[in-house]
Amino acid sequence: MKKKLTFIIWPAIAGLLAALLILDRWVLPLNSSGDAARERVSYAKAVFEATPSVVSIYTAKLVQEGPNPQLENLTFRRSAQPRPQRQRIERSLGSGVIMTEQGHILTNNHVIAEADAIKVMLNDGRSANAVVIGSDSATDLAVLQVALTDLQPITLGDSNTARVGDVVLAIGNPLGFGHSVTQGIVSALGRFGLQLDTYEDYIQTDAIIHLGNSGGALIDTSGRLLGINTLIYGTNNQTQRASTGIGISLAIPVNLAVFVMQDLISYGEVIRGWLGVSVKPVGAISSPEGKTLALAVAAVAWGSPAQKAGVQVGDVITHINGDKVKGGRLTMHRIAMLKPGENIAISLQRNQQSLELNAVVGILKDPK
Repeated sequence: MKKKLTFIIWPAIAGLLAALLILDRWVLPLNSSGDAARERVSYAKAVFEATPSVVSIYTAKLVQEGPNPQLENLTFRRSAQPRPQRQRIERSLGSGVIMTEQGHILTNNHVIAEADAIKVMLNDGRSANAVVIGSDSATDLAVLQVALTDLQPITLGDSNTARVGDVVLAIGNPLGFGHSVTQGIVSALGRFGLQLDTYEDYIQTDAIIHLGNSGGALIDTSGRLLGINTLIYGTNNQTQRASTGIGISLAIPVNLAVFVMQDLISYGEVIRGWLGVSVKPVGAISSPEGKTLALAVAAVAWGSPAQKAGVQVGDVITHINGDKVKGGRLTMHRIAMLKPGENIAISLQRNQQSLELNAVVGILKDPK
C-alpha cells in the first residue's frame, strides 16, 4: 500500500513542479509584457522630455489712463477738479519654447507685442528678463532670448508628416497655473481663412488650451515639437488669441515656425521668396501621372521672376520643383519659404502643350 501511495504522490509532485516552471517561464512573462503594453499608453515620457523646454512668459506694459470723463461734460467742466494723468501697468501671460542652447525662445507675437518688460520663467524655477530678437506679424511669431545656461532645447518634429488622427499634447501656462498638459488628436491640417494674418497653415487639434497657452508647445507622443499653440475657436464663434478653449485649437506648424525663427535670428526680419503670379484652382486636369490638381495663372506682375521666366496669364501650373501643386495658398506659401536667388522649376500647360520653365526667386518686399 505504501509503495502504491509513493507511486501516485511522486508523479503528482513532479507534475506540480512542472506546472510552476511553465507558469514562471511562459505565463508570467506574458503578463509582464501586457503590463509593458499598458505602460506604453501613457504619455509621461513624452511630457518628461518636452516640459523642460517649455517656459512661462509674463509681460508688463505701461498704460496711460484716459482723461476724467466728467471733464468732457460741459455741465461738470467747472465743478470737476483737474487731476494729473495717471499710469497703470497691464500684465499678461503666455508660453514659449526653448529652441537653442543660446537661449532663443519661440513664442507668439501677440504674447509680447508692445510689452515694456518681459520675464521668462523656466520649469526648474529659474527666471530671467528676455529681449526681443525679432517678430513677424504675418505669422504671429516672435523670437526672444534669455541669458541663462544649461538650457534644454526641445527636440524638433516634422509637421509635414503629421496626420489627422495622430495623438498630440499641448504644454503651456494656462491661466497662470504653470506647466500643464492637455491631450487630443490632430483634427485637421492646413486650416486657413480664420484671421487677418497673411500666412495661415494651421494644425487643428482638440487638445484644450486656455489663456496663457499661446506660444506653448504642441508635441507628438515622442515629445517632439509639432507646432506652436496660437489660436482657439471661442464660444462666440470667433477665432481668438486669448479665451477659453472649447475643443478647437490651432497651432503654427513647426516647419514654418523654424523657418521664421532662423530668419529673425539671422536678419532681424523674415525674407520671403516671391514669384510674382496670382493663381486660382482649376480642378483636376490630365497629365502623364493621371489626374492632377492645377492652378491657372490669373495675373503676372510686371518685371517679376515669373514674367522673366516666360509665365503668361492663362498658363496652367501643375508642378513646382517637380512636386504637384496642392492649392494656390499652399503653393504661394511654399514659394515664400524659398530663399531669393534660388532656382525654381515650373511645370505648366499652355494651349495643350507641356512646358518646363525656370525662374529665379525674387524678394517679397511687403507680405501684407
